[in-house]
Amino acid sequence: MLTDLVYQHILTSIIDCTLMPGQRVVQDDLAASLGVSRAPVSHALQLLKYHGMLQEAGGKGLEVAPIEPNRLRDLFQVRAALDSTAARLVAERVMNNSVTESELQPIIEAMQHGDLLDDKCVMSDRVKADIDFHKAIYHSSGNGSIAETMAPLWPHLQRAMVVVLAPNRAISRVWREHKQILDSILAGDPEGSERSARRHALSAGVQTEAFLRHGATHVNGQKD
Repeated sequence: MLTDLVYQHILTSIIDCTLMPGQRVVQDDLAASLGVSRAPVSHALQLLKYHGMLQEAGGKGLEVAPIEPNRLRDLFQVRAALDSTAARLVAERVMNNSVTESELQPIIEAMQHGDLLDDKCVMSDRVKADIDFHKAIYHSSGNGSIAETMAPLWPHLQRAMVVVLAPNRAISRVWREHKQILDSILAGDPEGSERSARRHALSAGVQTEAFLRHGATHVNGQKD
């Protein structure tokens, strides 16, 4: 559907900060730039508002919602619980010989792809590779509800990842931690997998919250 395409285009612009927090979103301008009528743009904007990516702009239409430190802290805590559960489930399947090589291969390939990235690569590629690694673990966990629960949360997390990863050059640390998770999974170590995944997500949450509160003067127009 056209509305879906418009929605995805605007969402991508919000995630990669082409549309910055606090920036007004003008329906007519978007329709003109995308070469579509106002109707699909209007529907897409209402969906984005419903999903928390846009908010009312004081009676002047809609604007991109701010990246709230408290909200991100909460989301990373939820992610830590789900990531650690997924990692544990995959490791248990390895331990019990109930997972196939083809099910594990996407995790391994995601790790290999991440190893090829460096601090000079395009930010969108860095973030996508990071998320692909975790989604591969969800898929191999055998619990489809984990991916379903995380799906609506990822856009909010992605926005923060773009903001935080860009200046911090943290890619090598991120992928070292990913390797620890993968090594524990392949070793069939449920406790180690769960611990590594939880530590990784919580650490990312702490760093993201701290950066948004104290370091990101360009985010939301001012320091939080």
